[in-house]
Amino acid sequence: MSIEHSAKTPVLIVGAGPTGLVLALSLARRHVSFRIIDAADGPGRHSRAMVVQARTLEFYRQFGLADQVIEQGIKVDAAHLRESDKNGEQRTVLDVSFANLGTGQSPYPFLLAYPQDDHERWLIEQLQRLGVGVEWNTRLTGFSDNGEKVLASLEHADGSTESVSADYLCGCDGVHSVVRKSLGLDFAGGTYRQLYYVADVEIEGGFQRDLFFNLGEKTLALMLPVRSRGMQRLIGLVPAELDDAHAESGSGAIGFDDVRSHVEPLIGVKVKAVNWFSTYRVQHRVARHFSVGRAFVLGDAAHVHSPAGAQGMNTGIGDAINLGWKLAQVLDNRAKDELLRTYETERLSFARQLVATTDAAFKRVVASGTAGTLVRRFLLPWVMKLGTRSALGRFTLFRTLSQTGIHYGDSMLSLGRAGHVTAGDRLPWLASGQDNFAPLASLDWQVHVYGRADTTLAAACTSLHLPLHVFDWDGAVDRAGLARDALYLIRPDGHVALAAAGESLVDQLEDYARSRSLQFAG
Repeated sequence: MSIEHSAKTPVLIVGAGPTGLVLALSLARRHVSFRIIDAADGPGRHSRAMVVQARTLEFYRQFGLADQVIEQGIKVDAAHLRESDKNGEQRTVLDVSFANLGTGQSPYPFLLAYPQDDHERWLIEQLQRLGVGVEWNTRLTGFSDNGEKVLASLEHADGSTESVSADYLCGCDGVHSVVRKSLGLDFAGGTYRQLYYVADVEIEGGFQRDLFFNLGEKTLALMLPVRSRGMQRLIGLVPAELDDAHAESGSGAIGFDDVRSHVEPLIGVKVKAVNWFSTYRVQHRVARHFSVGRAFVLGDAAHVHSPAGAQGMNTGIGDAINLGWKLAQVLDNRAKDELLRTYETERLSFARQLVATTDAAFKRVVASGTAGTLVRRFLLPWVMKLGTRSALGRFTLFRTLSQTGIHYGDSMLSLGRAGHVTAGDRLPWLASGQDNFAPLASLDWQVHVYGRADTTLAAACTSLHLPLHVFDWDGAVDRAGLARDALYLIRPDGHVALAAAGESLVDQLEDYARSRSLQFAG
């Protein structure tokens, strides 16, 4: 049975994981019509990705939702690096504090554990409150792009099919993306040889809220909190000999009981219940392009990498935030299609850099032989100590892990420098009584001035339909690197588009808007 969908859909989102759901939320909050489909019968049932970084919480704050996530998650306050010898004896190598790691850099200066399945259900609830539902059991079977619209073919659980006309198609459908494959995009990279296990378990001795990094002779394992109701996450290396033995015997999938005798001595605790267990091999891949015509790929459909630094899910959410506001502006006729090209320019370069750095770090930490042992026993503790016990180290570590340091300097949207802030930077947060992030809740363009704004600039902002926010000059502003009386044009995602100082602020602002064909209000 074939059903023709008569109405044209501005945006068709394929995939309802965190990336697709945040893209849907971004569009819904901007009153853009869309459909979101997923081949599964409902949201995920396992924790999978579980760390929400500060930059993601800042995006959620723009939606007015950050506090809800924090209440449901667990702040990871400390990490403990432990080492086991050949006899199973353990010693603590290093204890480090993660509490307020990014003090002064973000309203959310911590790591938050919040399991992906709970995260997805929460995002779905936010969409439902806005009157939007995910269309489950609906699979994309193919599409074509004629330059003016995308014609997509969908298949439902009952075997019926549907044709959909959309202005834009967004592939958030994971590492095996139908959208990416249909576009013929190379997914260059590879798969690591080592086999890993991941498990959600209950342990004897009570729930642990800290992160434990356990090192062995030729192995490692992490234990961290997953759910406040008492579940721990275990991640580690499956012994190579066990992996090889199972492969040779064809005895089926490895289970937790197969690795129990290896895991428990390493982590120093007994596991009393296993809620979920799986094994996997880590991939490192980036698509050649993130967009072709009217189709885009985001999240794992565009890039996949090692779990080092807990960056994957947060990077996909960053993709969704970046593309969401740009689609809304174009569909509202406030910008030309050229704006959408900046999605690939900005996010592809970051993904390549991320995969390269996590790949290098991951290979060194899990390497076999003497080199791997030296990294795990000596280099890793030294890096952790340097990164958490000095002010510069904590600043750099948080800026990297939290993704607050992402910079879009090569984008055609970025122009100028004022003070220590360069266009493309995330707007620095003021660690003072002045909350310069509060106006970002508008989800739209705005101008910030720190100091004094003259009447000509105020008049120009009014003419351009740009809200002007003037903040008092104080020590916190100076420490943030912002220039006194300079103009900062802020994008809807909180990044600086134009940074201008001097006598011709109005001319610079008007030239910027004209040269990029932008309308700051509908």
